[in-house]
Amino acid sequence: MTAATHSTLFPQVPETPDAVLDGLDPEQREVALALHGPVCVLAGAGTGKTRAITHRIAYGVRAGILQPATVLAVTFTNRAAGEMRGRLRQLGATGVQARTFHSAALRQLQYFWPKAVGGELPRLLERKVQLVAEAAARCELRLDRNELRDVTSEIEWAKVTQTVPADYPAAVAKTQRDAPRDPAVLSQIYSTYEQLKRDRSVIDFEDVLLLTVGILQDRSDIAEHVRGQYQHFVVDEYQDVSPLQQRLLDLWVGDRDDLCVVGDASQTIYSFTGATPDHLLNFRTRHPGATVVKLVRDYRSTPQVVHLANGLLSQAHGRAADHRLELVSQREKGPEPVYTEYSDEPTEAESTARRIRDLIAAGVPSGEIAVLYRVNSQSEVYEQALADAGVPYQLRGAERFFERAEVREAGTALRGAARAGRNDSLLDGAEDLASQVRAVLSTKGWTGRPPAGSGAVRDRWESLAALVRLAEDFETAKPGATLTDLVRELDERAAAQHAPTVQGVTLASLHSAKGLEWDAVFLVGLTEGMMPIAYAKTDEQVEEERRLLYVGITRARVHLSLSWALSRSPGGRASRRPTRFLNGLRPGSAGAGTRSGVGGGGGIDRGPGRAAAERTPAVERKPRSPVRCRVCGRTLTDAGEMKLMRCEECPSDMDEALYGRLYDWRAAQARLLGQPDYCVFTEKTLMAIAEAVPSTEGELVVIAGVGNRKLSRFGTDVLAICAGEAVDGEPEGGADET
Repeated sequence: MTAATHSTLFPQVPETPDAVLDGLDPEQREVALALHGPVCVLAGAGTGKTRAITHRIAYGVRAGILQPATVLAVTFTNRAAGEMRGRLRQLGATGVQARTFHSAALRQLQYFWPKAVGGELPRLLERKVQLVAEAAARCELRLDRNELRDVTSEIEWAKVTQTVPADYPAAVAKTQRDAPRDPAVLSQIYSTYEQLKRDRSVIDFEDVLLLTVGILQDRSDIAEHVRGQYQHFVVDEYQDVSPLQQRLLDLWVGDRDDLCVVGDASQTIYSFTGATPDHLLNFRTRHPGATVVKLVRDYRSTPQVVHLANGLLSQAHGRAADHRLELVSQREKGPEPVYTEYSDEPTEAESTARRIRDLIAAGVPSGEIAVLYRVNSQSEVYEQALADAGVPYQLRGAERFFERAEVREAGTALRGAARAGRNDSLLDGAEDLASQVRAVLSTKGWTGRPPAGSGAVRDRWESLAALVRLAEDFETAKPGATLTDLVRELDERAAAQHAPTVQGVTLASLHSAKGLEWDAVFLVGLTEGMMPIAYAKTDEQVEEERRLLYVGITRARVHLSLSWALSRSPGGRASRRPTRFLNGLRPGSAGAGTRSGVGGGGGIDRGPGRAAAERTPAVERKPRSPVRCRVCGRTLTDAGEMKLMRCEECPSDMDEALYGRLYDWRAAQARLLGQPDYCVFTEKTLMAIAEAVPSTEGELVVIAGVGNRKLSRFGTDVLAICAGEAVDGEPEGGADET
């Protein structure tokens, strides 16, 4: 027996209740027949969970065990709710309510508000950003569009985790969140925002849940009315339930046990919005007599894809990992996953586009191919590569690169600077094209180093940084190119991508790919710092990044490609490493947890034996003491970490202002010397200096990457900058390459 993943547009309604069960595998059938008491369905990726629960509801309705109007099925997106309603209709189970948590709560709130409170329900804010902006202004803060989006998201997180304004700073500290502003300031904005809503008699989407909870708690008569209406509950994607949604669900269910939940802890990837798998993992504890069914037959992916997915989770840690499901593919054998290492990002994108073109030529529809990446800013190079290869594509979950607001604003600024030419004071001292672009974009939020944390500010910076990189590459390809030439190039690229939307290859972030699947999936940019993302610091955050990669892998039915680039641009230093998550899984890589011997040029991985041999000192050399992290004490083997004298993931005490001065000074020195910035000092060395803040030559020279020769050339300047003094003049001689 198999579980179909596709159906015809107009399938025949099963003639009998028993016919509803036809085609279900033994575990899915067990789900469909478990119509009483608490039921927990642990369903792995591609195991047909939606099929199982819709057939369960349909069988109960068709057999007369469940009354359609008494069933409430809730999920998290309108798309998922619509799909569930469509499947139930095809199975002859009309009249069942399938809604999102918010739509179900809003319906109840609108109905009971006049009785519980009186009058009409306050107006619902469609978008809360404007009110957040006003709240910030009242706190004497002016936030730009991206900061507003981040602060708004933070308020939403606080509300779904039931955190009041006064408790927000403590909650941030406890969860180790990267708040977009000082938590005390955000608490003040949050409090003012709530007051403004009360003054104007408006509510937001989170209030819909909060107010419904409040009414059901305070009015037992209304709670009993709701429980009389809905007697049987089904919750899909239960691993994504927030504390507030769980509280509402508890009030709906009351002291009854007719509850069926479905989820997979290994697909918890939205904790930043308040989602937690704890409710799923604690279900058996809260309901000791629950029926638990595990769905592990994977009908989506080939054995080769499933083997990699299982291997990835076998290295996971934490509570969710303890409850992982071992999938068993039900499909015929397919091709092995392809692992490819490239010298630079453009080469990775161009090669990916060629391979996609070959797949299409071999008969794979373009709509059945996806390129998945960690952050939306990675899309631009793939948009261009696919356009150059003549491959149609569509973006999911993001605007096209040249349609993003910050990119349009940057284009306007660059166009104005090009017209003004040397009359623009911004360009004073900026001799080359890349320097001119950096100078112009610095007025739009670009800085020499990325902002900490995630969110809209980081997304904006990534978009502007992509333009900076494009300018650098353009100047390399066309020496002597002017700002006007670059603007013309940007316009041509934008025009080429303004064609009508077509059915084509999907470009999407890993988060937005959840719930989807394709015949062929290309997972790109799989380097440390991107997967896991650089701001994933805690063990929990890193494990969520692993689950995100798991979601990406399990989107593929047949063809799966995983790739990474050792440098950003052609000719750049091959300093990147492939993601640690593939250690022990990709051919030739060291086992899980091995930090040494990872990466290597030309697609050749250094095995443990060679790495050990290279660490063995020669007879004539004095043995070197191990370098240890000055924070946690772990022995360091990575060159970059050895320069910092700490693990990448250990907290930094870097003086950000000092780092900024050093970064700008380095750029000025590099221009004077006519050499790349890293020939003065690498960024890791700058970070180490900003963390150590040396006050003497002895303290400076021992920092890795400095040494006596660079001390003699740059020591005076660096020590002066560390002391807060102004620096002028230029160094004598040249700088050594690091």
